[in-house]
Amino acid sequence: MEKQLQTVAGMACMKSFLMVFNVVFWFSGIIILGIGIWMEVELYKYMEMSTAFTSTAPYVLIATGSLIILVGSFACCCTVKGQPSLLYMYASFLALVFLLELGAGISIFAYRTKLTDGFDNGITQAMINYRNDSAHLAEDFDLMQETLQCCGNHNPRDWLDLKPPQPIPSSCCIEEKCNTDRDDEIYSQGCYTKIVDFLDANVGLVAGAAVGIAFFPLVGLFLSCCLARVANKAKYEQMA
Repeated sequence: MEKQLQTVAGMACMKSFLMVFNVVFWFSGIIILGIGIWMEVELYKYMEMSTAFTSTAPYVLIATGSLIILVGSFACCCTVKGQPSLLYMYASFLALVFLLELGAGISIFAYRTKLTDGFDNGITQAMINYRNDSAHLAEDFDLMQETLQCCGNHNPRDWLDLKPPQPIPSSCCIEEKCNTDRDDEIYSQGCYTKIVDFLDANVGLVAGAAVGIAFFPLVGLFLSCCLARVANKAKYEQMA
């Protein structure tokens, strides 16, 4: 009888720990989902300037975050019921999430170098197509120059060195209106350095968060396996 009480108490304790983990894990899914949406809405405007950019990364994060939210909700039911088979299934999913998130974080770090290398050609190509392409590209380029307070690829003269030369856009103006022929009235720094610094800071943050969060499911995996073992032990003691 005393053993059964100890097992029941241990099972209740493990359930409490795992339930806390499930709630935190569920919120981590919201964070990953938010990062994916932020990358698609905000970073996309800058990342599409690189010739090495692929639009799949934000969607992978959005899908992963959504899946974690869904499974995190299901995991709460598994924890309450304490069924060993469901708990081991949940542990297997957490192992898969760990591998996916770790791989995603490492891939983002590796992809960051390739992404920045493509900006030199990408920004120049965007400048060539600035007045010949869709308004979408022109608006994004203007937004980039205004937000980052930069002009051209490496300097404002890049606009004049194009073939054929193009006038410096008004988005290079330091004030709302200016004479773009005057160097003291336009931004002097090119966008390449600023956008690479911006992405190094933000993409590095995303990659670091992905790697950091990747190890978190291992805690749930351990708790799930422990709870499953305790649940099996409780069933054995009831039969005995």
